[in-house]
Amino acid sequence: MRIRIVDAFTDRPFSGNPAGVLLLDAFPEDGWLQDVAREVNHAETAFAHRLPGGGDADWALRWFTPVTEVALCGHATLATAHVLHRTGAHEGPVRFATRSGVLAARPHADGSVTLDFPTAPLTPVALPEGVAGALGARPLTAFDTGPDVGDLLVELADERTVRALAPDHRALGGYSARGIIATARAEDPSRGYDYVSRGFFPNVGIDEDPVTGSAHTALAPYWSERLGSPDLTGLQASHRPGRVRTGLRGDRTLLTGHAVTVIEGELLTA
Repeated sequence: MRIRIVDAFTDRPFSGNPAGVLLLDAFPEDGWLQDVAREVNHAETAFAHRLPGGGDADWALRWFTPVTEVALCGHATLATAHVLHRTGAHEGPVRFATRSGVLAARPHADGSVTLDFPTAPLTPVALPEGVAGALGARPLTAFDTGPDVGDLLVELADERTVRALAPDHRALGGYSARGIIATARAEDPSRGYDYVSRGFFPNVGIDEDPVTGSAHTALAPYWSERLGSPDLTGLQASHRPGRVRTGLRGDRTLLTGHAVTVIEGELLTA
C-alpha cells in the first residue's frame, strides 16, 4: 500500500503543512486508521477510497490527527486532491464525501487546486477570561466559528504581535472545541498577502498547525468584510509558513493553494 507525505499550501518542499495520504480500497476499522495517523505523526493523515459511480461524490475521505478524527481539514484535502491528480487516479474536479458534507476540489493548469468548503458562521462573543494570559496578547475582538471549525477566532493589534506569540498551549485548550485562531491585518500588503494568522489546536493534539485550510473558512468572511474584497490572500505565519488564496462566495469559501509530494513509500502493515 502506497503512502505519501505531501506539503500543502506551498509550492516548495519542507514548507506549508505536511499531510499523510493513503488511497484505499475501503476504510478499515477506525483503530487501524488512528494507528497509522499516530505513526505518520503529522497534523492530519487523510484516508480516501473510490465510491461507485453515479452518486453525489467520487471518493470518500476521512482525516485523523495523531490523537483523533476531525470533521474538517483543508490541507489534507488539498494533499489528497494533489495525489489523485498527479497519480492519474482521478482526472478533473473531484467530489469528496466527508463528515462535513460533499467537498469539491478543482485542479488548475498551474498545479494549484481550489477547494470548495462551507463558510464558517462567525458569532461575536465576549472575550473569555484568561484568554489574553494564555495567548500572551490581548485580543481586540473574539468570534465563535461554529461547530464544524470549532475555534475561537481573535484579532490582535498587528502582524508583529501575531508573529511573536508564544502561548501556553495547555491553557488554550479550555476556550473552544478545537483551539484558537489568532489573526491581524498585514502590515504591508505589497508583500502578497492581506492578513496573517496562526492556529493553535491543543484539543486535537496539535499545539500549532503550520497552515490550516479550515481556519480560512472563518478568516475569509472575517477579513473580506473588513477589507472590502471577497478575494484575498492569507499568510499563516508559522515556522512552516504557507499562503491560502481565499474567495468568499456566500455560504461557500474557495481555498486555493499548491502542494508538493516530498515522500512516497510502502506501508508494510496493511
